[in-house]
Amino acid sequence: MTANKGLEATTFAIDIAGEVAHLRFNRPEKANSMTRAFWSELPRVVTAIDRGALARAIVISGEGKHFCSGMDLSVFGDGEIGGEGKAGGPDMARKAEAFLFHLKSLQDAFTCLDQARMPVIAAIPGACVGGAVDLVTACDIRYGAESTFFSIQETNIGMTADVGTFPRLCTVIPQGHVREMAYTGRRLTAARAREIGLLNETFPDAETTLAAALDLAREIATKSPVAVTGCKRMINYARDHSIDDTLDYVAVWNASMLRTEDMRLAIEGQMTKTTPRFQNLLVPRTGFE
Repeated sequence: MTANKGLEATTFAIDIAGEVAHLRFNRPEKANSMTRAFWSELPRVVTAIDRGALARAIVISGEGKHFCSGMDLSVFGDGEIGGEGKAGGPDMARKAEAFLFHLKSLQDAFTCLDQARMPVIAAIPGACVGGAVDLVTACDIRYGAESTFFSIQETNIGMTADVGTFPRLCTVIPQGHVREMAYTGRRLTAARAREIGLLNETFPDAETTLAAALDLAREIATKSPVAVTGCKRMINYARDHSIDDTLDYVAVWNASMLRTEDMRLAIEGQMTKTTPRFQNLLVPRTGFE
């Protein structure tokens, strides 16, 4: 593990090697459920990797049989989510406004994956339910095992998914499948998830799934970081804008980004059949540092 500032976490392990950052849920005895600490640790660590240009790709996986079982039930019972609160406390409007602010912070915990400069790959064995569906839909690529299943579990506990499932999942798979999952809370199998496009690929077990995800991340890491981050920005922009707006945006982007040393190195590598060595992205300045 790299000793850079901001990379400390208790709810997942962090390894950075060969330009690839690997975040691994490490609570297999609890099916890697998301405790309160997770919601602050994930965005802090991802932001540290992103802003520090510490990797060219990120892989997220889980130890044990399951990827992640979603929000830990202890979070629902500590007064943070749901419940009536204490008698004589703030009125309902003030509690609702405070909850809205709290919920936005939970949503931002996954938005950091979508907005990271480098691709994020999820290696998903076993259960991926509730908040874990929110997480993986914010990733760029999803690999699964034959044991993988998805569930919009919030329906089964009497609430509507609210951390990112619907705005993101509806851009990944057809709405009819999202509606069926959401209205019923049923499990979506790995085979069906691959068929409808939620999974890019499936593998026999957790080990081969993770190995394939890490191999993919290492392959991405050999490409020009400027080109890869440009691709991610263009794809995200196209998802959220019209064709005409996106064509204009990519034209403006390439008007400046085509003048790069990476392009020369990549063409030389193609001609000489060698692997070019690209520089990492720069660490951006923040404020007036």
